[in-house]
Amino acid sequence: MKRAFAAVTATLSLVVALTAATAGTANATPPNIPSASTAASRLATLTVAAESHQSTYDRSLFPHWITISGTCNTREEVLKRDGTNVVTDSSCAATSGRWYSPYDGATWTAASDVDIDHMVPLAEAWRSGAWAWTTAQRQAYANDLGGPELWAVTDNVNQAKGDQDPTTWKPSLTSFWCTYARAWIQVKWYYNLTLQSAEKSALTSMLNTC
Repeated sequence: MKRAFAAVTATLSLVVALTAATAGTANATPPNIPSASTAASRLATLTVAAESHQSTYDRSLFPHWITISGTCNTREEVLKRDGTNVVTDSSCAATSGRWYSPYDGATWTAASDVDIDHMVPLAEAWRSGAWAWTTAQRQAYANDLGGPELWAVTDNVNQAKGDQDPTTWKPSLTSFWCTYARAWIQVKWYYNLTLQSAEKSALTSMLNTC
């Protein structure tokens, strides 16, 4: 757990500073996605193990969305980060803008059509080791703006994905598979989560599209 939680407070402070500095820009891609070669190296270091504790998962065990800066919570920060020409009201709710969903290639102009997806779903993280974390650690994970964990995507696409891993769900836009695999691997590596053998094979195949 040392990579993920050695300095949670310092990380959240940095996130606040970064989001304040980049407000209004449209990066459209979360930070710290490794190269394909780095992702492949990190994939090789991940522990392959069966999932566990499925029956004890509860979404409320991962507190989100938390306040990040001023009146803005994590969802609102991602909408500002990943959108174009995003306008917000006094409560930080997005009133206009454009959002491109990399999972399916759709573009939306209403924030209500956009969900914030956890790249590695909360339930998947739980089954892969987060069951042993503290609530503070799970909160840091669920609101992580410093890595490629949170993505603004089409709402029904996010709902279709649910808590599935790449063995049973992949983005319909195959040109995005390379980025998806690199981001998924980064999250699992950073948070010392395990993966299943079939999941590793699926990720390897997706990396081969890079």
